[in-house]
Amino acid sequence: MKKYFKFTLLSALGCSLALVSFGQAPNLGTAANFVLFSTNGAVSNTGITHLTGNVGTNNGSSTGFGNVNGVMHDGDGVSAQCAADLLIAYGQLNVAIPTNNPAPLLGNGATLIPGVYAISGNASLSLNLILDAQGDPNAVFIFQIQGSLSTYAGSSIVLTNGALACNVFWKVEGLVSMASGTSMKGTIIANNAAIEMSTGDELEGRALSTAGAITVDGILAYTPIGCGSPVLTGPAAPDLGAAACYAIFSSLGAVTNAGITNCTGDVGTNDGAITGFDPLLINGLLHLVPDPSTAQCASDLLVAHTYLNTLPYDIELLYPAEFGNNLVLTPHTYLLDGAVTFTDSVYLDGQGNPNAVFVIQINGAMTTSTYSKVILINGTQAENVYWKIEGAVTINNYSVFNGTIICNNGALGAINSGVQLNGRALTTNGALSASAIDIIASPIPTNCATLGSTTLNQNVDAIRVFPNPFMDVLTLSLPDASLGNNYTFSLVNPMGQVLMNVPITQAQTVLKTDDIPAGIYFYTLYHQDSEVQTGLLISQ
Repeated sequence: MKKYFKFTLLSALGCSLALVSFGQAPNLGTAANFVLFSTNGAVSNTGITHLTGNVGTNNGSSTGFGNVNGVMHDGDGVSAQCAADLLIAYGQLNVAIPTNNPAPLLGNGATLIPGVYAISGNASLSLNLILDAQGDPNAVFIFQIQGSLSTYAGSSIVLTNGALACNVFWKVEGLVSMASGTSMKGTIIANNAAIEMSTGDELEGRALSTAGAITVDGILAYTPIGCGSPVLTGPAAPDLGAAACYAIFSSLGAVTNAGITNCTGDVGTNDGAITGFDPLLINGLLHLVPDPSTAQCASDLLVAHTYLNTLPYDIELLYPAEFGNNLVLTPHTYLLDGAVTFTDSVYLDGQGNPNAVFVIQINGAMTTSTYSKVILINGTQAENVYWKIEGAVTINNYSVFNGTIICNNGALGAINSGVQLNGRALTTNGALSASAIDIIASPIPTNCATLGSTTLNQNVDAIRVFPNPFMDVLTLSLPDASLGNNYTFSLVNPMGQVLMNVPITQAQTVLKTDDIPAGIYFYTLYHQDSEVQTGLLISQ
């Protein structure tokens, strides 16, 4: 029995040691939410730095940062909790049992497999260090460095065969200094020492210090995805209702165009004049006069604006005048509490989720630079991007803009030459002017053809009249439920002259219209001599 007990105990210890020595990821707790953090020390930046993740210090200040795709926490409850969690994570990394003792000079094309690597003094990284997970996405790499860690310019960590940055950890007992152009992967925890990152450095991971300053200069750093990190979906999208049918619309104001503008989606205003649009270049309906569709759009647009305006924000971008500049955003609701100057580009990163929603709330006007770009990456769809703007909007020449713009009480004053807008330009109150642009509203609801008509008798299903505008033929589609009833379709010109008076007896009736001059016409659907539906049609 004693021999059996000893054998069982030794076997259990062997399995336990094997598990520990292979390396387990530490529990970062709330520190996982930070891309830069010091428990005790200043966190500072110079140059244009792009960060995804929280930034802060529990004892000091964070200075020099522009817009951060995260929340700033200096000396508050969140930073206090992060400091406590960071100490625990450091302790777990510090007691991990080493499996290898590599030379202090890492990289130079060498390949390492999962494990715990201990270096008794200072270490450096040169050229490429390849971390090979051997097909295991849960494989963990831990580096215990008992001195400083430095990198040569242009050095990099390369992940292969399923290795993930969220499973790479660097515990350093000294200064961490990265030369320009370093591409680093993993969570760095410097104990009682500073972290310095140079221009052009890229970090997929975190730079955390238990006590020491963190200084960066023009870097790109972002918290890694995977290993239980939350899947970002963004907020629920607003219901645009009839506004989804429109590419260009003002609830109250003139809508004008100069030059050759190509448009997919309806164009209209519920109170104002429309001028300058070529119906042949509009893949949709040009609502030259207010009608039931424009009235419904105005109502639905107000509802959508109210929803977006009252949506709680996740992240406030603190410097509206510095928006763009290659900023990377992830699926969230963002607030810019003031007038926005949009320069260069902004990247919207869906993180592989094509249904991820982005909402940007701007409490002021917005002006873009020439050639500005909203760039969609990693699955982001233009139909899931919404810009709620409290003021006038100017999109300058040759810009590429993605998403639905809902401008409240302000003019969409200038969508200038060469602009490509994948989305919609909508305003609740203000003039809208376009100048030789390309705009595509997508997706367009399938019921838009019936929104431009009025059903007077709610007990009768609406008839579909299409295309609108029409040329050689006009198709009348009657719901099956209404077959067998007595219907008549009448078409008149603006002077009241009857051009057609046709009985409808089939589910679909095609009328020849090649002899009808270009212009605006009105139709009426009669059911047993009573008006049940009216609408506006355009002949091209």
